[in-house]
Amino acid sequence: MPRIIKSGLIQMSLGMTEGEGSISEIMQAMEAKHIPFIEQAGEQGVQILCLQEIFNTPYFCTGQDAAWYASAETVPGPTTERMSVYAKKYNMVMIVPVYEMEQSGVYYNTAAVIDADGTYLGKYRKTHIPQTGGFWEKFFFKPGNLGYPVFETKYAKVGVYICYDRHFPEGARCLGLNGAEIVYNPSATTVGQSQYLWKIEQPAHAVANAYFMGCINRVGTEKPWNLGRFYGTSYFVNPLGEITATASEDKDELLVSEFDLDLITQVRGKWQFYRDRRPEMYDEIVEP
Repeated sequence: MPRIIKSGLIQMSLGMTEGEGSISEIMQAMEAKHIPFIEQAGEQGVQILCLQEIFNTPYFCTGQDAAWYASAETVPGPTTERMSVYAKKYNMVMIVPVYEMEQSGVYYNTAAVIDADGTYLGKYRKTHIPQTGGFWEKFFFKPGNLGYPVFETKYAKVGVYICYDRHFPEGARCLGLNGAEIVYNPSATTVGQSQYLWKIEQPAHAVANAYFMGCINRVGTEKPWNLGRFYGTSYFVNPLGEITATASEDKDELLVSEFDLDLITQVRGKWQFYRDRRPEMYDEIVEP
């Protein structure tokens, strides 16, 4: 019997700009803006839903304003508890990216995974942290330390890779080796060179590792940070590298796609990348 999965991605613009409200008010506005789209996904029968990178705040890493430390929270914590209500209501797995506080002064860029019955399954912490013009993430985030977990949800084995991670094939392969059938990459990326790479790197990961990917990006321009225009274009890609559904460049949008997980077995039966890999020949990869 085919394993057909209906999955959804939500790309979103900022709900309230700095100067219009406090950090907590901005976060509340951003979460509130997502709720109708989350409910729409549930009503459409979406089984696995992923939100964008740090979904309930702006992309505040364009500067080094320590005030944004106040937006960090424990995981599990208040936001995951609220989202678990929707997961349970709609029998829908949810990937919820937030700014995590492990303890005062220790912060991570994190995605929580909630099962369809509202149970918190665990989290992934962004592994690769950029520090370059406009992306001062090392000021805000420690590198992730949880490895590349794969979560056995009601519908599929799910892995997460976050934004800048997508430039590194090593973790993408680890997710495949750990059994991922679908890997979600919640992101915040703007026009320029990354837009060209956006539809190259992740289909390459999907092919090399023979799994599906759901790739999410923000939309709009976030003032007063003015990093540039987030170009949306969230999409799904299958293990053949085929992009099966794409969202717009500029609209708040729920993108929904159905796909058959049995395609993974078919592709791996033809392209034996896992059988033919030679880990004993790759020592250079792990040399510092």
